Amino acid sequence: MSSQGSRGKGVGLALAVGSAVAFGGSGVAAKPLIEAGLDPLHVVWLRVTGAALVMLPLAVRHRSLVRRRPALLAGFGLLGVAGVQAFYFASISRIPVGVALLVEYLAPALVLGWVRFVQRRPVTRAAAVGVVLAVGGLACVVEVWSGLSFDALGLLLALGAACCQVGYFVLSDQGTDSADEAPDPLGVIAYGLLVGTVVLTVVARPWGMDWSVLAGTVGMDDSQVPAWVLLAWIVLVATVLAYGTGVLSVRRLSPQVATVVACLEAVIATVLAWVLLGEHLSAPQIVGGAVVLLGAFIAQSTTPVKGASDPVAGGTPERELSARGTAA
Repeated sequence: MSSQGSRGKGVGLALAVGSAVAFGGSGVAAKPLIEAGLDPLHVVWLRVTGAALVMLPLAVRHRSLVRRRPALLAGFGLLGVAGVQAFYFASISRIPVGVALLVEYLAPALVLGWVRFVQRRPVTRAAAVGVVLAVGGLACVVEVWSGLSFDALGLLLALGAACCQVGYFVLSDQGTDSADEAPDPLGVIAYGLLVGTVVLTVVARPWGMDWSVLAGTVGMDDSQVPAWVLLAWIVLVATVLAYGTGVLSVRRLSPQVATVVACLEAVIATVLAWVLLGEHLSAPQIVGGAVVLLGAFIAQSTTPVKGASDPVAGGTPERELSARGTAA
């Protein structure tokens, strides 16, 4: 039994790393499409709509979720899919991919702010340290000593993505005392993508898209890549495969281990942007990024218990899995 358990954890770890790699490549693939002339909202619409079509059979299979958890599905679609991705893709059109994703990793710290100041529940000292580390690390990433070295609007858009994640985390925490069994995360993802497609169709108005961009090539640093190849990567790998492997990994790993591996997403995105897009970060920014990830991990490494008198530290990683990858 122990060897089977170890083998299962090994498979889970491999799936988690694969999920982080897949998620981390979304921004790197999307940015050349945006720079070639596609509106960030149009790229988000293509990503979400394509993934929704691929995962449509799962939505049919889990159609009971529409009756059982309508608020959760709507919240995931509006915030976890449409909101997070629209803000994130808009931000990477103005600031480096790695910086945008690191700003988004403030979400766990913002969740703690909600718990402490809105719900008026105590948080652990370790969680407070995590928040301080995340904020301090972010100050290094954006180089506040030089008056912010990046576009201020781009940073605000990335912060908007973090706030959308917080909104979904808070929503997913509602009604968890219900006697209903936990919804299948793949079903939630499938319906979230469908809801996101409807919302983004209204907002992005894809009928005005410059479809000719997808028929040509786009620049990735000094190379030219077919636009459709990048789009296929975003839809099939950075969305469908990333979500699927992420769900399967959490079922084999503890939430804490899954959280640590999830932090690789920001590292992978930064490295890929450095190699493929030529977006270099300075030494203080790299150190600050590591501190942000450390703070984010500490801030969300403990699962809260509703109604308990003990201080809490962060959101429940297993319930938040669906939102984890929406960042990228």
